[in-house]
Amino acid sequence: MRITNWLKIKFQNLKLFFQGVYIEGKKVDWPSRQETIKYTLIVIGISVAVAAFLGGLDFVFMNILEKFIF
Repeated sequence: MRITNWLKIKFQNLKLFFQGVYIEGKKVDWPSRQETIKYTLIVIGISVAVAAFLGGLDFVFMNILEKFIF
């Protein structure tokens, strides 16, 4: 009996949690499709730029270290 009551309370709490999530999700001011695409392209562009910069640094330092080690 005690376990069934405990499970019942846990499932009620879980239900209340998801109801709250749903209600809060409706309050969010979601970005438009165009804004989402724009920001996604910005993130991808910055990621590529940072990757190229770090790759360039790696290449330069690797060449410098090869000259000193070999």
